[in-house]
Amino acid sequence: MKILISGASIAGPALALSLGRYGHDVTVVELAAGLRPGGQAVDFKGAVHDRVLRELGIRDEVYARQTGKTDLEIVDARGRKKAVIPGEFIGGDVEIARGDLAAILYERTKDTTRYIFDDRITELAQRDDRVDVVFARSAAESFDLIVGADGIHSAVRRLAFGPEVEFVEFLGYYYAVVGASEHSDQRAHGIGYNEPGRLVWTGGQKAAQLYVFASSERGHDRDDEVKQRELLRHNFAGAGWRVPELLEQMSATPEFYLDSFGRVTMDGYTRGRVALVGDSAYGNTLGGFGTGLAIVGAYVLAGELARADGDHRVAFACYDDLMRRYSKVIRKASAGPFLAPASKARITLRNWTFKASPLFLLMMKLTDRFATDIELPPYPSA
Repeated sequence: MKILISGASIAGPALALSLGRYGHDVTVVELAAGLRPGGQAVDFKGAVHDRVLRELGIRDEVYARQTGKTDLEIVDARGRKKAVIPGEFIGGDVEIARGDLAAILYERTKDTTRYIFDDRITELAQRDDRVDVVFARSAAESFDLIVGADGIHSAVRRLAFGPEVEFVEFLGYYYAVVGASEHSDQRAHGIGYNEPGRLVWTGGQKAAQLYVFASSERGHDRDDEVKQRELLRHNFAGAGWRVPELLEQMSATPEFYLDSFGRVTMDGYTRGRVALVGDSAYGNTLGGFGTGLAIVGAYVLAGELARADGDHRVAFACYDDLMRRYSKVIRKASAGPFLAPASKARITLRNWTFKASPLFLLMMKLTDRFATDIELPPYPSA
């Protein structure tokens, strides 16, 4: 089939790789002018993620380019250590820079997939036998299927399912990633400082600087970086520790991204000839399972199309069923209250959980269970 994927970060190229193995004619359209390098470290955990990485043929390269884990030391305003959140909790079994993972997937697909950068879908019209697509720059074209892999603010979801407000719940927090991390294969050390409803994290493999803060919904312009930086400075005004110094560094750092914490809630991820994969379907900001859900979702969607011999109605129904059950973890939790607890008492309680070994081990077992809570069908060999 002739299939269009919107988004060239992780979910899109992973789906292109999975579909390409079955001989489909795949095009990926991406709003950015090219692949985005660097970025936060992402991770995989458990036997299910490991199996999918093996099936896609990228496991060895992911491990070869992995980063070291980051232990996060929580300190008070005087820099005294209050707790350590181990890298095993933050980073899964294997961790890799998002840009490195995107590059691996792109290299595996660029010769068999048509990539269109610096463009986007502006209109979709579903017909009985095709979907007609209008692009911002390229000539209009028709495809058998369309897949939105374009993130939590998905344009494909908006065009095919409805306005974002119907599917994305604001979770009461914002976050900002500032600067590029220095990724290496050595174990790293980050430092985090909390005040009620606020977190500043610096160092380690995840991000050069990470800010999290509780807030009412601001309705900010996601394209106005000047106002976003002002919003960040406003919400950390008066903070202690090294925060004033870090905010000064932020002002002179070109790499900057700010967004709200959001959770996507949908009854199903397909409609007609359109499907959603990754954060566009089951996103939960900084929830810890996004990349694993993305590659598993891509693998399942391609496998179900192969198992249904191209009948997208049958394949989509099976994909919806499997991924709705597997993605249930994102419908239950939010990372905001964990990263930036709302009171001093809750900060103390969060820190204490990482000193109480039995409780920490229980938390690790729960994350293991969530990551492996799917039984993958035996899909046809590619």
